[in-house]
Formats: sequence, C-alpha cells, structure tokens
Amino acid sequence: MCAFTDSPEPVGRGLEQPGYGKPSAELLARANRGLTRFLAGHEDPESAADEGET
Repeated sequence: MCAFTDSPEPVGRGLEQPGYGKPSAELLARANRGLTRFLAGHEDPESAADEGET
C-alpha cells in the first residue's frame, strides 16, 4: 500500500539534464581563443611572398 503525500513527485532523481548538443559558454570561449591563436600564427601566403620581395 502506498502512503499519499501532498508534495509533488520529484522528476527523475532531481538532477537537471545537461543541454544535450549545446556547447557550454566555457567551451565556446576556449574554441574562440584557439581559433584566434591559430589565425594569428598563420599568415596569408600571398602577403608573405610580397613582403619577401623587397
């Protein structure tokens, strides 16, 4: 026999589900920093060739 209570039943274990398929703000910031660092380290080959022909 079940005891009835006035409180609503907890959904699942009471834990929030992570946003499946949604990147976190920290992940987006890290990816942005990595892309910036990558682009800063690589120059356009045509502009690099122009600078070498002085």
